[in-house]
Amino acid sequence: MLIVEDERRIARLIELELVHEGFSVMLAGDGITGERMAREQEVDLILLDWMLPGMDGIAVCQAIRKKKNVPIILLTAKDTTSDKVAGLDAGADDYITKPFETEELLARIRAALRKGRHREELRIADLLIFPEERRAFRAQQEVELTTREFDLLHFLAKNVDKVVSRDAILETVWGYDFEGETNVVDVYIRYVRLKVDEPFTTPLIHTIRGVGYVLRSS
Repeated sequence: MLIVEDERRIARLIELELVHEGFSVMLAGDGITGERMAREQEVDLILLDWMLPGMDGIAVCQAIRKKKNVPIILLTAKDTTSDKVAGLDAGADDYITKPFETEELLARIRAALRKGRHREELRIADLLIFPEERRAFRAQQEVELTTREFDLLHFLAKNVDKVVSRDAILETVWGYDFEGETNVVDVYIRYVRLKVDEPFTTPLIHTIRGVGYVLRSS
């Protein structure tokens, strides 16, 4: 677990409580260090202060969200509705205002970890898809997809290593009553490839001539 908090006393108190509960804890005292540690280290959850030197918590949260989908709980004295909305919109999973009771913080941590464990995910090579949140990551970098592009990628991922025909894609992603051009599948496959394959070394989406497409795990 990573605590990003510039007030040493608060950080130390939280660390002691978490260690007592059996967690392994890392500390960062500023936003830049916290963002780097979150990017480079494997952590189960991040406790992130809002008011940080170097890089504030909102910016840190947004930067982490571009790379990882780890649960983030914001810790802050800001308690207005607009502040909470800003924090959650930045990608935080939860928001707790200072001062807080240790029992409440621990309960929120347990809830966030449970949610993370039960989160449905599809993992194909270095591609990670969260269907419920409609988010996709490749090599720990978030891939920005439109609604239709995500639906197409999700369908291919559910049929990983299976060749799916253009008709099957059209019926599932666009619907049985779609009356547009039939080459729309090829067009959107190209769109998805531009985002999911081209920036990376190994392509995952392959064309099977005369049949359709396949998302390969290796």
